[in-house]
Amino acid sequence: MPTQLIDPRLFPRFAGLCTFCRYPRLCDVAAANRPVDWAIYGVPFDGGVTYRPGARFGPRAIREESQYVKPYHLHFGVNIAERFSLADAGDAPIKPYDIKETLDAVTDFAKNLADQTTRLFAVGGDHSIAYANIRATWERRGKPTGGLALIHLDSHLDTVDVIWGEKWGHGSPFRRAIEDGLIDPKAMISIGIKGPLNSAQDLAFAKDRGVTIITYEQIFRDGQHTLQHFIKDLAQREAYLTFDTDVVDPAFAPGTGTPSIGGFTSAEILALLRTFRGVNIIGADVVEVLPDRDPAGITSLLAAHVIFEVIALTA
Repeated sequence: MPTQLIDPRLFPRFAGLCTFCRYPRLCDVAAANRPVDWAIYGVPFDGGVTYRPGARFGPRAIREESQYVKPYHLHFGVNIAERFSLADAGDAPIKPYDIKETLDAVTDFAKNLADQTTRLFAVGGDHSIAYANIRATWERRGKPTGGLALIHLDSHLDTVDVIWGEKWGHGSPFRRAIEDGLIDPKAMISIGIKGPLNSAQDLAFAKDRGVTIITYEQIFRDGQHTLQHFIKDLAQREAYLTFDTDVVDPAFAPGTGTPSIGGFTSAEILALLRTFRGVNIIGADVVEVLPDRDPAGITSLLAAHVIFEVIALTA
């Protein structure tokens, strides 16, 4: 449904306003009775972190940097503002002193955005918020038995059970999502895993449940074969994509809470994302941008481009 939604003649109050990629607010799109293909919203929460806090300011910083993201995708030859109806749905409500209450509040907020066919894009915030957007997406897609497929780009598996007595932190969202039937672990791939672990046991849950793991080193050795096989097996299955900024080397993305050296360059991560063109992505998130460690704004700019790239995958 071709719709140009960033034209200030259609939404004059939005000329120069800082929203994601200059898209209009969802409330104004709804008032104009326009359909919405992707609703992008912030989750300013970092109560689930185990190291550096500050990702609660990520959505604001990404909005700021996204003003320079243009709508035409050179590689795919598509203008996403003409191809899709896109809107900024504002920020979800959060409860800064309770992770689980925040995730419940975000789920309730997200699952009621726009039409039930609208795809949800959450912008964090720490990685704990992925659970809420996955759950909202799963519910809006009719609670498919067996769960959604998951494309996970990260330095860490995030399938730890409990950390310091907390089971809903940013190290556990996919364990909880698998346990709750939101994600099918046999249709889950984790790409870019690297760095030292607490112990070999950190890998056990994911491996035992059939998660496909491709470390950063493997992707350049034999990982491409594994990746292409995984994509082929997905066919048109509904998939969710989650992107942790720390999958990128801190030389290119220093503004993140748990930096892990020896990772993807900006160019490599864009090339990797583009391999998922044609996959049926029905929801996504970008998380763990920490503006306090990002004085030049390059991490926020990268995150804004990742949002653009993921949306373009579905064109």
